[in-house]
Amino acid sequence: MRVLAFLDGTLADPDAAHIRVDDLGLLRGDGIFETILVVGGKPREFGPHLDRLARSAAKMDLPEPDRAAWERAAGLVLENWDGGDEIALKLVCTRGVEGDPEAGPTGFALGLEIDQKVIKARAEGVAAITLDRGIDPALAERAPWLLLGAKSLSYGINMAAIREAGRRGASDVVFTASDGSVLEGPTSTVVVAKDRTLYTPPANIGILPGTTQAGLFRGAEKAGWSVKVESLRVPDLLDADGVFLASSVRKVTRVHTLDGTALPDSSKVHAELAAAYEAEYA
Repeated sequence: MRVLAFLDGTLADPDAAHIRVDDLGLLRGDGIFETILVVGGKPREFGPHLDRLARSAAKMDLPEPDRAAWERAAGLVLENWDGGDEIALKLVCTRGVEGDPEAGPTGFALGLEIDQKVIKARAEGVAAITLDRGIDPALAERAPWLLLGAKSLSYGINMAAIREAGRRGASDVVFTASDGSVLEGPTSTVVVAKDRTLYTPPANIGILPGTTQAGLFRGAEKAGWSVKVESLRVPDLLDADGVFLASSVRKVTRVHTLDGTALPDSSKVHAELAAAYEAEYA
């Protein structure tokens, strides 16, 4: 089941060709996107996702997103969805056609079924490896043109990292900086639980501010947890009561093995945090 809507307010056949071969999103990965979880027809963190889309556009010198148009396109997808209760709603905007600036950006909303591998990972957890991202925590502020912290379509490195994890017998990655500090996952935010406190790295080190992480922190605080945004290192993960990867579609997924080492059983902590996260949207 898939539903496709363009920014002009029209529905389109998701099996037909729509994107020109000279679109810069295809040729160079020159564009931005967001993936939003929809449950029971209700998008989670829709406003924060649109805010982040606007921040990414500003970082990439793209026109400011027309919020009303994106809301309309997303609404069309949801109104015409007759598949499962959960949807992965993708908002995609490219710079448009090469050599034709008058054509403007290409933008669309696409609704997709949740992959069964994602559902399984939510329940069973994942094995992850740490990989050096090759940057230092100050690079984002020193070199903003590298677009660290922008959710761009240029996901080649992220996907290469996940393939490397597969070659090493794992399914996900925790990126680290050159000084050994923890960054994020290729498609997720890292959250650590220790002594009823949740920790996540600060966004100013060149990572994407997590919308799911923000929802989890709100829910956890209501459930009696403390939350902190501060630097983490790999030993903090090994010594934690639980390590989790938070993302819109995967929700809060626990890491049960890191770099081949089994982590302490965090299933009870995960169950409590997952319930706190869900309660935030009840």
